[in-house]
Amino acid sequence: MTTLALAALPADIPSPTTGAINLGPFPIRGYALCILLGIVVAVWITDRRMRTRGGEPGQVLDVAAYAVVAGIIGGRLYHVITTPDPYWGPDGNPVDALKIWQGGLGIWGAIALGALGAWIGCRRAGVRFLDFADAAAPGVAVAQGIGRWGNWFNNELYGAPTDKPWGLVIHEWDQGAGRAVRDAEGNAVVLGTYQPTFLYESVFVLLLAVALLLIERRFRLARGQLFGLYVAGYPIGRIIIEKMRTDEAELILGQRLNVWTSILVFLLGLAIVWYTGRRARRTPEDAAADTEDPAPQPSTM
Repeated sequence: MTTLALAALPADIPSPTTGAINLGPFPIRGYALCILLGIVVAVWITDRRMRTRGGEPGQVLDVAAYAVVAGIIGGRLYHVITTPDPYWGPDGNPVDALKIWQGGLGIWGAIALGALGAWIGCRRAGVRFLDFADAAAPGVAVAQGIGRWGNWFNNELYGAPTDKPWGLVIHEWDQGAGRAVRDAEGNAVVLGTYQPTFLYESVFVLLLAVALLLIERRFRLARGQLFGLYVAGYPIGRIIIEKMRTDEAELILGQRLNVWTSILVFLLGLAIVWYTGRRARRTPEDAAADTEDPAPQPSTM
């Protein structure tokens, strides 16, 4: 690559100075847009994969109606409980806990209540929960990857200062207004250039989705094991990325709360893989279903 070409490359990754996209008179928050786009893509992927498993048209939407609402509530509750100061602290405002568009959805709460909502939806729609969970796992990972770009719009989730070419420019942010703070001359105030941990996580979960599809093609899995691999796989990357973050967080024994949560979720994922495999071996119905088609499971997205 020539010196001229190298000089043309950006020295860092820019960040928006406003967290909203204006469509005429209607401002649309970038954070909310990324979350909604992720949900749409996840539902589409899950629907295609469920149909290869004998699902009927409309079933995924029926289940998603419960899972998405429960997931958003769970994600917000986890964030508010684990980051209470902006809402219940001395200068906090409890009403802000309802302003999801400003950012703040804890993935652990979203997965927990989202799974509960999916289980309820499956019961009502007549769908086997483990079939749905396996079909949804890659799509959920893709949705996480898309949703993380909402943090880019809000200038949040970054690590230590860096001078690497992929460093992320971060502005001083007015969360209430949803835009960068301006100086006396009207220029956005820049805090510095930092490690783009939101980008690292986005790339990781997209690679996780690909890995799940490849594992599904290569190995014969029992019902629920692909979901268990997703549950165990995500915390591996999250622990590494969490250790890179420099924003304030609740600490337990010197470690961020999300690190401990990641460890527990990783163990839960392993338990799901073990239990569903053992269940398939001892349950004639599941064992028969797992051997009906000798070909590897499809990886249709």
